[in-house]
Amino acid sequence: MTREEFKFYEEKYAPKIEAIRQSAHELHQSVNQTYGDNLPYGFHLDMVAHGISNFGYLVCRSEEDVLPLFFGGYYHDSIEDARQSYNDVMRTGRGFLTEEQAFTATEIVYALTNDKGRTRAERAGEKYYRGIRETPYAPFVKLCDRLANVTYSCTMSDNGINSHMREVYKGEMHHFLHSIDPHSADTRFLVPNEVVYALAEILIDEVDRDEIRRQWGEY
Repeated sequence: MTREEFKFYEEKYAPKIEAIRQSAHELHQSVNQTYGDNLPYGFHLDMVAHGISNFGYLVCRSEEDVLPLFFGGYYHDSIEDARQSYNDVMRTGRGFLTEEQAFTATEIVYALTNDKGRTRAERAGEKYYRGIRETPYAPFVKLCDRLANVTYSCTMSDNGINSHMREVYKGEMHHFLHSIDPHSADTRFLVPNEVVYALAEILIDEVDRDEIRRQWGEY
């Protein structure tokens, strides 16, 4: 899909995307979830959706998949953080989407839900990444989620948590990218270079950025 086509469909469905946005914001507010320096969690959701808006044309296969992409972005943390079940998300999706679209969107959300675990590594282990690799659009939405988190950690207040997370994200960079990439010719599973390079531009110093570009281009 071209950038122009994706933007056309985004504008066509703008009222419904905004309704999905408001619904997701209200859900996370209802469980008092915040983000970063005590911001509403919707701040993060909007950053993820911004990535989808900017880069979604690179992966979106058809008009029918535009709304599921945005729903997946806005609801990606709803099971993990907002006390929703798979069936809850599916029910909400049906209120905005067709049955097939709701299934696509809910599968994205489910794939991006961390496993149970005592540590970060246990919560995002091989089973978790395999689920992302096997789910249409999940690699891309996960990449937009990571781009949003990295952008916040690197550009907002330089507190101890952000400094720590910058190092965590930098250390995970190669493993994360390789873990979410199924190397599929199907555009719905792509990990677009443009988003990878945007991530590297924010997170990595100039020397390492060149290495990321070289390795990722050869991988």
